[in-house]
This record gives sequence, structure tokens and C-alpha cells, in this order.
Amino acid sequence: MRIIIGPEDVAEGADWLAKAHPRFAYALEQVGELPLRRQEGGYGALLSAIVGQQVSIASAAAIRDRVLEAGYGDPVRAALASEEELRACGLSRPKARYVSALARADLDYAGLEVMPDEQVVKTLVALPGIGVWTAEIYAMFALGRADVLAAGDLALQEGARALFGLEARPDDKALRAMAVEWSPWRSVAARILWAYYRVAKGREGILA
Repeated sequence: MRIIIGPEDVAEGADWLAKAHPRFAYALEQVGELPLRRQEGGYGALLSAIVGQQVSIASAAAIRDRVLEAGYGDPVRAALASEEELRACGLSRPKARYVSALARADLDYAGLEVMPDEQVVKTLVALPGIGVWTAEIYAMFALGRADVLAAGDLALQEGARALFGLEARPDDKALRAMAVEWSPWRSVAARILWAYYRVAKGREGILA
């Protein structure tokens, strides 16, 4: 199980993908150096993911700030909070329930670090409010897994459409099928596709 720790790991994966797939070599020429995008894992990362669901970046940041100011970055305090107290921070009713469930879950975050990728996703999606996309993003950036692809991500799908000249945006299933050939560096392939999506959007006015 390969873990992406630093920029050198991303560079190694990018080099492998460029040699194995000419379109990735082309994309890398367009986008330049890829970001590391590692983040600290644990309760805080999943809390932020829940807060950020289906709202703008600015709104998510404002709500997250209020949640943290209220002390609910501490899972013990969040577990003791009522739904009304959580909603007072700007959370919707479902999100308040998700945050409460996450805080009460007593998840073994250290255990996630040594689980196989598939088991990480299975464990996380068992929690209310955590879907496959959130679980895979956590595996990619909080755990640093090198071979995970959040194939349900619309920007990834659109990036793949643009880079590979597809007539239509591939759905989750189709993108996963394409990505089999990108293993063992699917997380780096995702970084390339996200970066290329931004380039293509500027050229074509793509709206995902």
C-alpha cells in the first residue's frame, strides 16, 4: 500500500503516468507542477467534509468557523450538543444529525491508516452523511492513499472528457473502468485531471 507523503511521491506518480499514457504526458505539459493536497486526518477532516456538502466554499468556511467557535471541533462537546445547538451554527437539520453521529461514532482513526483502501471506504460510508465521494477524498488526502480515485467527482469526470477527447462526460462507473490502467497511481491521475479541468474550463467554458 503506497502512501503519498511529500511532493516527491506525487512527482514519481506523475512520471509513471506520463510514461505509461501519452495523454497524461500532454496534460502535465499544460498544468505544470501538481499540488500535494495532503491534509490532517481525523474527526476534524470529516467534520469539514460534512459542513462543506452542497454549499459554496465561502458558506462552508463561514459555517465551519461558527462550528469551531462553538467548540464542536471537539468531538466530546459535539456529541453532547443538542440538534438545536448544532443548528445554531448554521448547520441544516440533516447536517446537525450527521455531525452528532460522527462525534458519537468513536471511530478508530488510527486504524483507518492501516486498513486497505476498500475497507476504509466501507467503514466511512457506514456513518450517516458520509458517502463514497467523501470517503474516497478522505482516503486520498487525509490518509495519502496513492491508488484511490473519487470517480463520482464531476470535475474529474469533465477533466477526463476533455483530456481524452470523449464525446460525453464519463459517469462514475465509466471513469472507474478507465482508471484501471492508471493503477497504482490513480490518486495522482486525479490530481492531473483536476488540474487539467481548470485549464480546459478556461479554454472551453466548461461548466461541470
